[in-house]
Amino acid sequence: MPLPFLTADRAFEAADDVALPFEDRERWRRPYRPGPWRVGVAALTLLLASYVLFAAVIIALTGSLSEAGVVFGCSLVVIACALRLLRVGVWVSDRGLRHVSFLLTRTLPWERIVAVRTVQRPVRWLGLPRTVQGQALTVVRRDRPAGEAAALLTTHGPDFLARGEAFDRAADAIEAWAAENRHG
Repeated sequence: MPLPFLTADRAFEAADDVALPFEDRERWRRPYRPGPWRVGVAALTLLLASYVLFAAVIIALTGSLSEAGVVFGCSLVVIACALRLLRVGVWVSDRGLRHVSFLLTRTLPWERIVAVRTVQRPVRWLGLPRTVQGQALTVVRRDRPAGEAAALLTTHGPDFLARGEAFDRAADAIEAWAAENRHG
């Protein structure tokens, strides 16, 4: 039994000659799976939330309901952070390219994108201040100079650390979306 929520290419058959195997191209989708670092941190965050929820129940049974409400609210914030962490990444559709970070989401229509390419450059290791040499998938926009290409994905990010082939597949898929949808 296939698990359609695990992969972005659920409608893909090996015999198909389609470069971009998606049924509904209007729907926003991530053309790669979240990496083990991202999923692991989200799982640990949800584990922390379960302890906080349990603490809220104990406080409600033994203490005041207002204190339990505050702790319950804190657990909801932790759960929301874990879910947002799982949504972080690059999403594509016919309408454009969406870069979702933890606090901010930027959507670029394909018409504003000049190029999407993979470049060799220093990248941040797991999003921390430390930089290492790696590859980055960058987007060059029409309204910015070519030297200011923003990095969408990196080989040392939480989705692709020690998964070079997965980075290459994701970069190829996003570049294919850009090549097919860019007008002008």
